[in-house]
Amino acid sequence: MIEQLPEWLPITTSQATMNVILLGVILSASIFADTVARRTRVPRISILMLVGIAIAVIQQILLEQREGELLGGLSEPLIQLALVMVAFVLGSELKIDRLRRTGPLILVVSLFVIVGGGLLVGAGLLVLGYPLVVAVSLAAISVATDPAAVSESVRETRKTGLLPKLLLGIVAIDDGWGILVFGLSMATLGWVIGSDAELALLHAIWELGGAILLGAAIGLPAAWLTGRLRPGEPTQIEAIALILLLAGFSSSLGVSALLASMVAGSLVANLSHHHTRSFREIEHIEWPFLVFFFVLSGASVNLYQATDAVLLTLAYITLRLGGRILGGYLSTLVADRRGDKLPRDIGLALTPQAGVAIGMALLAAERFPELRDTILPVVVASTIIFELVGPVLVRRVLR
Repeated sequence: MIEQLPEWLPITTSQATMNVILLGVILSASIFADTVARRTRVPRISILMLVGIAIAVIQQILLEQREGELLGGLSEPLIQLALVMVAFVLGSELKIDRLRRTGPLILVVSLFVIVGGGLLVGAGLLVLGYPLVVAVSLAAISVATDPAAVSESVRETRKTGLLPKLLLGIVAIDDGWGILVFGLSMATLGWVIGSDAELALLHAIWELGGAILLGAAIGLPAAWLTGRLRPGEPTQIEAIALILLLAGFSSSLGVSALLASMVAGSLVANLSHHHTRSFREIEHIEWPFLVFFFVLSGASVNLYQATDAVLLTLAYITLRLGGRILGGYLSTLVADRRGDKLPRDIGLALTPQAGVAIGMALLAAERFPELRDTILPVVVASTIIFELVGPVLVRRVLR
């Protein structure tokens, strides 16, 4: 057995080199996911999440590397870029002429799902005897929906019409609602238990208001500049520059990258009259980043934490599903009066939960460190389940 490689053999095992190899392996996994998805009808998003969880099992259990990230410091920016791209494209769906037709319906469905789901989760956990902080925190976190999973599932089905546009419109504003509800919930909890409520409220206002200002500051000049370098559609260079600016400034300013990207995307879509469609070049480069997002999200799960608080996790999953079903059903009754026919189980199409929910859980754990080992495992474990089952439910509703 060779103990040491010959000096003349130019083999390197630096972290940068391994990251490049791992990126290639992750993208190769998407080919595997496409093949399995075509043969089994299982959404490729769920397959990619399973690939990520398999990597987590190998890394954390077999190799006993509990703390290390798969790609070191590269994972977080890749995940953020993917979410920014998704949010920008979803924002471009919020065109004024389209909102005149479907805007009230989007508002009705999203509010019913948020209010119904949040109240059921919070009240249910309180009735089951869990502390107020746990119940309110998980109720606020339950509002968030994963826009990447929903939009990709809608795109995979290739369905057109009112329902797909409605779902895309809902997830485009859902995280804005989620951030608002979470910020207000943290402020309320801070006031109830004697913490600094004013600071929590100011943080929530800045995260929302700052995101709107940043989206406008980047989106307004982009709406005028894009597509002028070449007649017709904007170039990929413009698209990549815009995404990097949104992701970088959002991170440095501490504002919501999703909301800022949605604002910028909506402005570009509504104000760029000099080219024929909105900034669709992003869609041409989006999928590789979504592959990184889903695989790395699965690989970043702490499996040792995910096994804790099993009963609370089951209660949270059951109540969140029930809240989505109830809220969606009530919204369809209102839609019927408007003359819009929607499936009664539309709430099931809004069950995916990912990055935003985990981010909220981290913030809640930072605010209430004594409950870190209670809240985080629940959100992590439920995210795995909702990301695996959610895309299947989206397809079911669209059928």
